Amino acid sequence: MVTEPKMYFSKENQVAPLGIVSLAGATDLAKMVEAHLVRWAKRADMEVETFLIENSCPRFSSGDGKGLIKSTIRGYDLFFIVDVGNYSVTYKYFGQENRMSPDDHYQDLKRLIQAASGKAHRINVVMPLLYGGRQHRRSYRESLDCAYMLQELQGMGVDNILTFDAHDPRVVNAIPLMGFDNLMPTYQVLKKMFKDFPEMSTAKEDFMVISPDEGALNRNMYYASVLGVELGMFYKRRDYSKIVDGRNPIVAHEYLGVPVEGKDVFVSDDIISSGDSVLDIAQNVKSRKAKRFFAYATYAIFTNGLEKFDKAYEEGLIDGIFGSNLTYVDPELRNRPWFHEVDVSKYIAYYISALNHDASIGAMIDPHSKIDALLQKRAAEKAE
Repeated sequence: MVTEPKMYFSKENQVAPLGIVSLAGATDLAKMVEAHLVRWAKRADMEVETFLIENSCPRFSSGDGKGLIKSTIRGYDLFFIVDVGNYSVTYKYFGQENRMSPDDHYQDLKRLIQAASGKAHRINVVMPLLYGGRQHRRSYRESLDCAYMLQELQGMGVDNILTFDAHDPRVVNAIPLMGFDNLMPTYQVLKKMFKDFPEMSTAKEDFMVISPDEGALNRNMYYASVLGVELGMFYKRRDYSKIVDGRNPIVAHEYLGVPVEGKDVFVSDDIISSGDSVLDIAQNVKSRKAKRFFAYATYAIFTNGLEKFDKAYEEGLIDGIFGSNLTYVDPELRNRPWFHEVDVSKYIAYYISALNHDASIGAMIDPHSKIDALLQKRAAEKAE
């Protein structure tokens, strides 16, 4: 079990005074995280109103920028929270409104770390969506942006990096001497799913988990194991004679596993980008007479819009799509009846609290006991 956060917060056990540096684009998430931390600190009789450190990254009209930290951070345990996927943030460039890209967000992170000027006791980075993380292995002459980014931050004095559901967590091999934690919000997803669909049965005869491809097998295997249900898998048959948008196009999804007829099907992946793969899988399992189709992606970004999913929901192909608030969620997406947002802010607050007090995070990395307690509680409620 995770130690109660109120036990973490005490002046005696803190590594150093806690400070949260929220970058543009991560403001909403940082405020939610901070609200948990302030509540726990007050519960521990600490007089604190905020942990947020005021900062900004202003730009000149030519596009040049700089990072400013507007209060003392000397001796602080700093946590920089950045969302490199927030495309809603803009800045003026030669008089025109320009949207920030992942490159811009990462550059601002480096600017603010520089602005700390070596005065902080320790520097930690919370980067849920890992910069450059989708390009995770090298083939011939290609860049490895994610690995280089990690090495660059290490060279700048960063001590720990927290990310969620990395596309390939083996990228940690680029920085073997630096703290790198890759957390999976499995417990939060199940809790949200059971709350929004209280009638759902996770009995073996009613529910099963399917991996959308071989790359997502481990995360789906975990869901199937903790729930005690069958696991199936799709593999992507690609056309290796063509390259479209930098990748070989998918010709078909082939299914391997037990029959899905009459069962609720749950699919988990790290990202929904265009969404074509999810819809192909939904159509496939519904053609095999699956009862309902649910999918979860830690980063549900829907780069090609929402219209295809609206149509799929109206036609009964999808019954629920879950996504976290670890990266920017479009307000239009929040209002869709088929979308269910998973709040992970408390999980991040647990991590920051534990690190700030040098407490173990082992139970956070593997939340099996919390999931067991959730399933037992749900079984007891259904039995009443």
